[in-house]
Amino acid sequence: MIVKTMLDGLSAGGRGKGKIPAGTMASGAEIAIPFVVVKGTRPGPCLWINGQVHGNEINGIFAALDFFNGLDPTGLSGSVVVTATANPLALDARQKFALPDLLDLDQSFPGGPSGFTTEQIAHAYFSEAKTAASVLINMHTMSPPFEARPYAVYKVHPNGRVGESELLRMIAPFRPTVACHMSVEPGQGELPGNIAGALDYQLAAIGIPAFMIELGAGGRAAPDDIRQGTEGFFGVARELKMLAGGGGAQTVRRVRKRGHVTFGNGGLFRTTRQPGETIRSGEPLGELLNVWGELIDRPSLKRDVVIIGIRRDPVVHSGDRLGFFAYEWEDVTV
Repeated sequence: MIVKTMLDGLSAGGRGKGKIPAGTMASGAEIAIPFVVVKGTRPGPCLWINGQVHGNEINGIFAALDFFNGLDPTGLSGSVVVTATANPLALDARQKFALPDLLDLDQSFPGGPSGFTTEQIAHAYFSEAKTAASVLINMHTMSPPFEARPYAVYKVHPNGRVGESELLRMIAPFRPTVACHMSVEPGQGELPGNIAGALDYQLAAIGIPAFMIELGAGGRAAPDDIRQGTEGFFGVARELKMLAGGGGAQTVRRVRKRGHVTFGNGGLFRTTRQPGETIRSGEPLGELLNVWGELIDRPSLKRDVVIIGIRRDPVVHSGDRLGFFAYEWEDVTV
């Protein structure tokens, strides 16, 4: 295994970089996942950070690299691995999914050596991560049409090898607006597809704690969100006793149920509502105009919600998503 071998061969305080091979293109260009590693001067766990699994989700890349570049190995116990992108083809294309198969990488783990292109990338990545990582943080953002503040998503595997409280303790340093427990059962989650194929869930299945941080919105770099993500990584490292400090109780807003709301009509939507805001039943979320300037609707919900993400792209069609909302939540101390 390339990453584990490099870490084992580094001297205390050393740094290294390399690529995980995952195939080739018709032109002969390699498909490879870049990584950097640093080894502390004392033994400890391996914190693996994946900056991006979807090609248009940028903030996690910068946050992960800023954290890595800001580490002093002399004060580090254990090691850190950063894969700036697990999906280099999608990154190069500036789109969510990778050519040529357009499969969702985060529904393709653990992948397979003879599968479609995305499945082969997943296999190469997972084979490395499972041999080296003690904890893995998988970075995402919300889709580009939406505005969001950093929030967390986690899944609890029924084998019980990674507990919810352990995940929430590591999520808390990111100061997320919410931490969403996500079901992987067919028909129970808010998204279609193979949710059980997510990187964090497949790692949990083999006993490696992993979770997702959604670091703002996609398609652009947001300095405040990047800074919050970097601070979160340092906080996790302290919780893992890799760096000095940490400890003490923290509060997390845990969400048990969430979902998307869609438009019934097309038009032009605008809103002043903000991510993290609590909206009471019946309160308008914004206004929808037609192209003649006439008011079509002031959409509202029949229950209290917390906004996870709200649409900022005003051009909407019937069935487009208005926003992403928490329906059931509670504050818990971890």
